[in-house]
Amino acid sequence: MKSLTTLFGFLFLLTSLAFAQDEATWSFSLEDKGKGEIDLVAEAKIKKGWHLYDTDIPDGGPSPTQLSFDKVTGAEPVGEFHADGKQATVKYDAIFQMNIGTFQDNARFVQRIRVTDKAGFSIQGDVRAQACDNSSCTPPLPHDFSFTAAELPATVTVAAPVVSAASETSLPLTTLSPAQVADSLQVSSPIAAISAEIDGDGLWTPVIDELQVFGVKGGTTGMSLFWIFLSGFIGGLIALVTPCVWPMIPMTVSFFLKRNKTEKKKAVTEALVYGSAIIVIYVVLGLLVTGIFGSSALNNLATSALFNLIFFALLVVFAIAFFGGFDLVLPSRWTNRMDEKADKTSGALSIFFMAFTLVLVSFSCTGPIIGTLLVEAAVSGNILGPAIGMLGFAIALAIPFVLFAIFPSWLTNLPKSGGWLNSVKVVLGFLELALALKFLSVADLAYGWGIFDREVFLVLWIVIFTLLGIYLLGKLKFPGDNDLRHITVPRLFLSIVSLAFAIYMVPGLWGAPLKATSAFSPPLYTQDFNLYNGEVHARTMDYETGVAMAKQQDKPVLIDFSGYGCVNCRKMEASVWTDPRVKNILDNEYILITLMVDDKTRLPEIIEVDENERTTRLKTVGDKWSYLQRHKFGANAQPYYIALDHEGKPLSPSYAYDESVEKYLEFLQAGLTNFKK
Repeated sequence: MKSLTTLFGFLFLLTSLAFAQDEATWSFSLEDKGKGEIDLVAEAKIKKGWHLYDTDIPDGGPSPTQLSFDKVTGAEPVGEFHADGKQATVKYDAIFQMNIGTFQDNARFVQRIRVTDKAGFSIQGDVRAQACDNSSCTPPLPHDFSFTAAELPATVTVAAPVVSAASETSLPLTTLSPAQVADSLQVSSPIAAISAEIDGDGLWTPVIDELQVFGVKGGTTGMSLFWIFLSGFIGGLIALVTPCVWPMIPMTVSFFLKRNKTEKKKAVTEALVYGSAIIVIYVVLGLLVTGIFGSSALNNLATSALFNLIFFALLVVFAIAFFGGFDLVLPSRWTNRMDEKADKTSGALSIFFMAFTLVLVSFSCTGPIIGTLLVEAAVSGNILGPAIGMLGFAIALAIPFVLFAIFPSWLTNLPKSGGWLNSVKVVLGFLELALALKFLSVADLAYGWGIFDREVFLVLWIVIFTLLGIYLLGKLKFPGDNDLRHITVPRLFLSIVSLAFAIYMVPGLWGAPLKATSAFSPPLYTQDFNLYNGEVHARTMDYETGVAMAKQQDKPVLIDFSGYGCVNCRKMEASVWTDPRVKNILDNEYILITLMVDDKTRLPEIIEVDENERTTRLKTVGDKWSYLQRHKFGANAQPYYIALDHEGKPLSPSYAYDESVEKYLEFLQAGLTNFKK
């Protein structure tokens, strides 16, 4: 039995491994170079057997070592970020088929900076570098640095600003009006050059009033509160049939009945109070999650690499616990203290402490279910999601205690505890492990690491659900399992479902769309080997470039505001876009532009815009497209589809998540009809 401290230690270890940043440790410093110039020095100590790449890598090669500034005041960068001192070892790489420079053991990189205001000096930014050995690579995650005037070398003097081509292009921060944001980023495209001819003011001018006249087609986006509640309720029902909760039902109900042998009405009343206390405890837990993270943080969880990797590690820990690797137990003193409170108090307060004791005692089984539910509710982006999810969970958990107190004769028909309860835990372990891969995939997609493509995801799911089917047939055993003398009918049917699902996913390795997994698996375009040609591809992923293409070809624009972590976006692409009628219109009648609001690619420079009487800093491509959706269309949820003319004006109502092919066709046809008018 391991304590909660051991659990957190294990979770920290897993999270640390997930980030895999130990292969190179970084330190930053400033060196005076005279005449008002300093060097920002980034030094890396590289783990034996690993290497970093040079700053100058040919196109099509691995990720080079790069520096980017988030803030520069009282200074201006001079020249390029480059390796200093030790020269890179240049060798021919057979995989990339090019000469590539690498560093082993240690590396030193510098960026020259001219100081123009010593008192107001301040710089912030990060260095991104990919570390590799002979078999694997880490993603190029950022290593942050920050310096202020107090950290400048004492000998530094102030240089007069020198305007040069290098300094003009190196400044990382601009303040733009909403219309000027349109010209801040160009994506490589055969016709990208003509984007400058488009009237930026018209393309970024808000059209919220026009859209209100049209209205909105389709259902609501995101995970609705009803589905969050339903998910919580199902989670509560599952928690009931775990070894930690199921035996507690007859014990607790019998306790109420024995306390009130002559007054059944009082026993029922106490059971109702007991059930209400369970609901209050779990709802408060959900509210605490919202209070700790805040509404804005919950909206960012879905695509944050940090949180998604932590969630991935967390669910892996839960799966190991369900498999019997260790027990998730809270400190025994907590349970003992609740028992003491229940004994010393009376009335409703005593029953409340009894409910709290149940929560603590059952944590070994309910903790992973609650954790998974809170994670899913949090990344839904709905501020009330965690509380509503916990409400559903608690109601399902409380109902049996109340019902059996009202109808005590039902207790005689209650199935006895046994090995089947441990089997429930193991099945949940397989499901937790499968769900964990979704969060790893979201982080990989948002940051473009390219290490967890669709076929890798499907292979792992095929293995997981095959093993689950084999386990249900009694061919695998975990700690706590009993010997199976025969296979029960429910286990047989569950095994058939699991093995059939695994076989169903096999064609996906060759590109089959697999609608049943589209909400979880990476998009089809991440697959290297794809024999399927029924998917729809965006013509471009840049707004201005797409409008230029539409103007050139005299077609309307269809903007698809999407996201790598958007579950409903994947559902729409798999169930609606693959319809031959929809695909034909999207491929031939519209210029389809997909804008990923969670794309973490850094913009060439930070853009500051005024939004809701405050300054918003746009640092990534996703930030820019998210701002476009908020500013121009007054929306902030995905998927979000809107048909536009060449001046950026809406042609029809916007369309939200709704998997009705007929409604989507009606939406597309309305845009085409109005464009022709």
